[in-house]
Amino acid sequence: MKTISPQDLNNLQLQTLLQTAIAPRPIALASTVDKDGNMNLSPFSFFNLFSTNPPVVIFSPSRRVRDNTTKHTLENVHEVPEVVIGIVNYNIVQQISLASTEYEKEVNEFVKAGLTMKDADLVKAKLIEECPVNLECKVLEIKALGTEGGAGNLVICEVLKIHVREEYLNEEGNLDQKKLDLVARLGGNWYSRNNENNLFEVPKPLVTKGIGFDLLPNEIKYSNIFTGNDLGMLANTEQLPEGSFSNDENIHSEARKFLLLNNIEEAWKILTVKI
Repeated sequence: MKTISPQDLNNLQLQTLLQTAIAPRPIALASTVDKDGNMNLSPFSFFNLFSTNPPVVIFSPSRRVRDNTTKHTLENVHEVPEVVIGIVNYNIVQQISLASTEYEKEVNEFVKAGLTMKDADLVKAKLIEECPVNLECKVLEIKALGTEGGAGNLVICEVLKIHVREEYLNEEGNLDQKKLDLVARLGGNWYSRNNENNLFEVPKPLVTKGIGFDLLPNEIKYSNIFTGNDLGMLANTEQLPEGSFSNDENIHSEARKFLLLNNIEEAWKILTVKI
């Protein structure tokens, strides 16, 4: 394994390494306004949800690596501590990229990116009509993480109101993960897309207690067929079936077909030799 100390890399090398490794990252399309009423729109992939009660999200406009300057978004939230965060999906990803252009302060990126401003209910910043979800937020705190190029500035925001476009809801009135078609940032110019073609579910062991890897039968645990993911699924069962277990790799291959379909129960049936 290659080991790297951050101090051995220059800022650009370290940024490239970390942003490629720590991915995908959701994108906050931050709508802000300065004290003179100038609107600004800019995307940030240092962004996530950190609390639901109270509802708190954080995004980070970092100081530019190349010249240590700050972004208009950061200056704006210092002047007017409010922000609208739009969630980004595939339908608008090219427009979002355009909004990241470093226009002069008086230029409105809504206009440049062809996105529609809409009045918010509680804050001065504008909603982004094309975003599937908009979060009206007040800024609770801005925490600078450093003073050199690449240093982040945590903009800690409390969500005051949520706006959801109805076409992204399911029949029960909840957000539909498949319909959202969200995009996320990777390293360099790369993005990822999350739709029904690449989404998958993994059951959370919150109520049940899986037996764990240590209690898997040796015939299963040391199989040449099963991957770590396969064994993780089998180890998430609450109790082993009664009987003994086959060490036949052909049977393991058959069982794995069901694991790939997320059918753990059927996989165990195939692996179990009844006494």
